[in-house]
Amino acid sequence: MTLRERINEEIKAAMRAGETRKRDAIRLLLAAIKQKEVDERIVLDDAAIVAVIDKMLKQRRDSITQYEAAGRNDLADAEKYEAELLTTYMPVGLSADEIAAEVAAAIAATSAAGPGDMGKVMGLLKPKLAGRADMTEVSKLVKARLAGG
Repeated sequence: MTLRERINEEIKAAMRAGETRKRDAIRLLLAAIKQKEVDERIVLDDAAIVAVIDKMLKQRRDSITQYEAAGRNDLADAEKYEAELLTTYMPVGLSADEIAAEVAAAIAATSAAGPGDMGKVMGLLKPKLAGRADMTEVSKLVKARLAGG
């Protein structure tokens, strides 16, 4: 079953069960997927859908931080619920050792020698690790390795 099929089945199940909160959160996801498809005039595959979900998760994390800082725990809780639901559609994350191994392999494959080669390394890693690792942390790791750390 593709990711899109799974999402569609879960929204149907949520509708049948009367779970309005879950239904609404999944509708937001489907709207984001459709918007991306319309904007780019393509049909998204699982990897592209994971990228959309990852972007939505980043937005939720930012919103949670801002809502909590403003003392709006009701809104923060709503965002947390959506983030938890979106996380269920993400592939299984990689361990720190697996990420380090992928970074080392990418550096070797691109023959990267210094910080100037970071773009090449990240270009190779992003499709492999998107949705399975926090790309900000991967970027920091690559930068440290290329700087000689």
